[in-house]
Amino acid sequence: MGLRTRRWLVAGMAVTAALVLGATTAQAAVREPTGPVQPNILTAAVYSLGAPTIAPPGTNDWNCKPSSKHPNPVLLSNGTTANAYENWANLSQKLANAGYCVFAGNFGGTPGTFLQTVGPIADTAKALAAFGDKILNATGATKLDVVGHSQGGMNIRYWIKYLGGADKISRLVGLSPSNHGTDLFGLLSTLEMIPGVPAVLGSVCQSCNEQAVGSAFLADLNAGGETVPGIDYTVIQTRYDDVVTPYTSAYLKAAPNVKNILLQNVCGLDFTDHLGITYDPVAQGLVLNALDPAHAKTPPCVLVPPVIS
Repeated sequence: MGLRTRRWLVAGMAVTAALVLGATTAQAAVREPTGPVQPNILTAAVYSLGAPTIAPPGTNDWNCKPSSKHPNPVLLSNGTTANAYENWANLSQKLANAGYCVFAGNFGGTPGTFLQTVGPIADTAKALAAFGDKILNATGATKLDVVGHSQGGMNIRYWIKYLGGADKISRLVGLSPSNHGTDLFGLLSTLEMIPGVPAVLGSVCQSCNEQAVGSAFLADLNAGGETVPGIDYTVIQTRYDDVVTPYTSAYLKAAPNVKNILLQNVCGLDFTDHLGITYDPVAQGLVLNALDPAHAKTPPCVLVPPVIS
């Protein structure tokens, strides 16, 4: 082999290596950093104090292509004050393990900070809608399934009603959603009547005011019908909800495409509260059933201690 031939071979190998490295780097760039699986929301919250922008495990692989078994990517929608990792650092991995393309983000708060989903719900819904479009474009899917906790299970309905979500969402699964607001055992309703208090609360958590029972936001959202045809709605609620009160305010009005599930009717031993429901194995099993009703399984009934709120 001549010197010139060897030089061409070396140069060719270098170019090939560069292309492979470049492809690997590009691939890595669309796979966001994720944190470890957590056993409950308290440990997840502590972890995310030091990494508030870390993605939940199993999420945000922008190379993920939905399978024929699970053609819809799943978007996880956070509750009030919660960042994505804090809210979903267990269920996200279970969904990924089940074969779903799973995505989550932080919206409705100052970027890069611990507290999220506190801004005006309309603004948060707009950010979620844009994120949903990004997911559809990346995956090539035509529809999304959304799983939301608390406010995250309610504010998607604003997206559906006002932002074109009716054509892009196939299923909405709410875990303790604030569909009709909360009175916080009467406390929030009382505070809302004190002059100046709503303004003070709104300065740090506008979405809190909008989720108060009887708010103008909820009256508008629920006017003219709470659901739309073509979307399957599932509400999973716990009798021991200590945030959305009364707990029945989570439920949507009965309709052929609505399923309201009380967790304790599935497992009477389950004492999960509002904060713990996304980490509850019975509730997680019901989420999997709602996303894939053709292969639904009865979740195992296990004793789950409540998370101290």
